[in-house]
Amino acid sequence: MEYDEKRIRLAERLREELNLSDRVYNAIKKVPRHLFVPERYRSEAYADTPLPIGYGQTISAPHMVAIMCELLELKEGEKVLEVGTGCGYHAAVTAELVGSRGMVVSIERIPELAEIAKRNLSSLGYDNVLVVVGDGSLGYSEEAPYDKIYVTASAPDVPKPLIDQLRVGGKMVIPIGESYQTLYIVEKEENRVIKKRWGSVRFVLLYGEHGFRNSEE
Repeated sequence: MEYDEKRIRLAERLREELNLSDRVYNAIKKVPRHLFVPERYRSEAYADTPLPIGYGQTISAPHMVAIMCELLELKEGEKVLEVGTGCGYHAAVTAELVGSRGMVVSIERIPELAEIAKRNLSSLGYDNVLVVVGDGSLGYSEEAPYDKIYVTASAPDVPKPLIDQLRVGGKMVIPIGESYQTLYIVEKEENRVIKKRWGSVRFVLLYGEHGFRNSEE
């Protein structure tokens, strides 16, 4: 009950501060973030801050998850690619928004984190999320094209495979930069790709063929 109250208070604060849509507000209010973080951090689960999840990675702050969902304008029935599964929390929020007719494909480069995310998502009944292990900068062509794509790690630029796997008319949100990072909204039209700057952010770095380096040094 304590967690439920904290989650509701968090969702209400974010709705007021960010002017959230009802759909994103309801998704944030529903997904139990405390079940996605390591047990020692559960008391902090509904603070609006990133938290360590192991393997040098973090769970994004709830406000950033909400912002990315709003920018993508996620709709029921859409197929979405997430690059960087982490513990699975963001995928769960996205799964709420695309509904049972939609699908979330999430790719994670660290096998141990992918397994944790699979357990978390399965235990909560999110059977519309497919977690795969691989190089997120290459996307996941087996399920392409995607209506929406979002990247939870900062890249040197928009990876071409992700652009190729985004359907015409689709939208992507991605942080770009190393020490100074900017969140971009990317829209794919028939003969061009439009990049719009949203604002400054802070994410872990994207590793992989189209990331900053192929492996952590």
